[in-house]
Amino acid sequence: MEISYRVIRQLRQPANSYILLVYLIGASLFWVTNHLSIRAYSLSDWVLIYAMVAAVLILDHYTFQLPPEGNGQSMDSSVYLAAVFVFGGSFSLYILLFCSIVGFLINRKLKWWKQLLNLAMYTIMICGATGTFYLLGGETGGFDPFQLQTYIFSLAVYFIINVFLVGFYYYLLYKGKLYETIKTFLTDAMFAYLSTLLLSIVLVILIVSNRYIGLFLFLTIAVLLSYTFRQLFKMYNKMSDKANMDQRTGLFNHSYFEEKLDEYMKQGREQNIPLSLAMIDLDDFKKYNDAFGHPQGDRLLSFFGGIFKAECDSHKLFAARFGGEEFSIIMPGYTKKTAKEFLDGLRKKINDAPFDGVDVFPHGCISFSAGIIEANQERYDKNQLIDWADRAMYVAKSKGKNTVSIYGEQINLPHRLEDDINELEQHVKIFLSKDVYTYKHSKRVFSYAVDMAEVLELNEEERRLLVLGALIHDIGKLEIPRDILNKKTTLSSDEWEIVKKHVIWGKEIVLVTEHFKDLVPLVEFHHERYDGKGYPQGLKSKEIPRLARMLCIIDSFDAMTTERPYQLTKSFVEALNEIKKCSGSQFDPELAALFITYIESK
Repeated sequence: MEISYRVIRQLRQPANSYILLVYLIGASLFWVTNHLSIRAYSLSDWVLIYAMVAAVLILDHYTFQLPPEGNGQSMDSSVYLAAVFVFGGSFSLYILLFCSIVGFLINRKLKWWKQLLNLAMYTIMICGATGTFYLLGGETGGFDPFQLQTYIFSLAVYFIINVFLVGFYYYLLYKGKLYETIKTFLTDAMFAYLSTLLLSIVLVILIVSNRYIGLFLFLTIAVLLSYTFRQLFKMYNKMSDKANMDQRTGLFNHSYFEEKLDEYMKQGREQNIPLSLAMIDLDDFKKYNDAFGHPQGDRLLSFFGGIFKAECDSHKLFAARFGGEEFSIIMPGYTKKTAKEFLDGLRKKINDAPFDGVDVFPHGCISFSAGIIEANQERYDKNQLIDWADRAMYVAKSKGKNTVSIYGEQINLPHRLEDDINELEQHVKIFLSKDVYTYKHSKRVFSYAVDMAEVLELNEEERRLLVLGALIHDIGKLEIPRDILNKKTTLSSDEWEIVKKHVIWGKEIVLVTEHFKDLVPLVEFHHERYDGKGYPQGLKSKEIPRLARMLCIIDSFDAMTTERPYQLTKSFVEALNEIKKCSGSQFDPELAALFITYIESK
């Protein structure tokens, strides 16, 4: 029973169900095509089958890489298709079967289910090409130039089936977009696929002329082409690696780091796995440079980078040079706790590494300060993630350096909260001359946010974000024309579209001031809905940062209970009933319940 339950659990995964379906289709087609044909071939035919099996195995030895990662390609399809055109689909499937058996005996490292999947996919592709060939009036036994269109259509069907079968598997495996996955195959691998498939026509002509000499000539051409493709892809990968590497340290460079961070964040969200980011700064590097000169400083960076890379590679972490003496690590599968444990171990190893001139450092050794941020659904943006990890790093520096700090766990802000509030209030006061309602509304939302920060038991940094975000959330309305902002009648659809843009304008205003850029999610997303029907991006559920979901409730409650130009005023009781009614659609149900309890208790 336990085995049955385990099998059922595995089959619930879409990729595994898809593999089983391909197995069944492949096995059925193989049996239907071959169950009566084993006695139909002469001795010379069987000799040719074995010769073509040998050719396929040689070509498989010269497999080259095609996108996406892990997708190998060889010229073996040319042999299978030529066999279809000259001898029929059954002949081709026997070649495939014997190649699969030999491949299974030789390549024990490749898992058995992958070998069976490969056999099933090739069977479907061969049967698809065979069916197309016969359906269009194709005749086996030789090459007929007047049937060129039939050959081309058969090649196209083989190619389309191959792209769909492999592309759909990668789509299920990595949960990407099917269109993008298929597009990757078509754009990056088209030339190699077409070269492989068109060679089958060359093999048909050569085999018809002289079976064995023709096969030998084809094999020579195909091996040379395979070797050329392999070298081209090696050259491409080498150039790509060089473009993505920092030559001084051997680590990845800044631009490639940002590209990969996007990928890892997307993977973490889709697969619900932890992800941490660490920003690292080499302590007192300028002092070392001033003492020994830039060439020696470069040698120190190379030395540090070597240890850094070796440790990160051994733990399968993505390490990059962020710029100057700053470094970064993307840590998939690591919580903030396990990330700190790793960095403390790395820090100790760096401390113990001997290097010329380390006496000039205050700690008498090479050291670094590091900040860690653990990504989650609230941290939606890579720039925000980098900024918060950077803040934690500066907290570590302020504590005397040579230490690791986790974002949100240390209260060490560059300005007091009261100073930030006073500064933002000066911006909000501009509304006094344009729209008194928005000024008063912002102050009331701010007051609710102060209370809700206590209800939610936020830490100091989260409290700062909610309170300041509430105060500044409508700052973008400064860009809305006065006649629309103060209109007493219902807004037209065009006017409403202008009003909706205030979240984008607000984001742009906030980004002007470096110190307040971490407020952007609250300013930009406080009109997103829990069901995904809000604006500006249509985010839903936990895609919306938690504090923005809270601000949405506060903002809506105050909007309902105070007079607005385009909405009737509700009593507190009516507004709370509306929040209950919209809980789970417009509002986060958990946060809505907490807010309702808070209002009812006042």
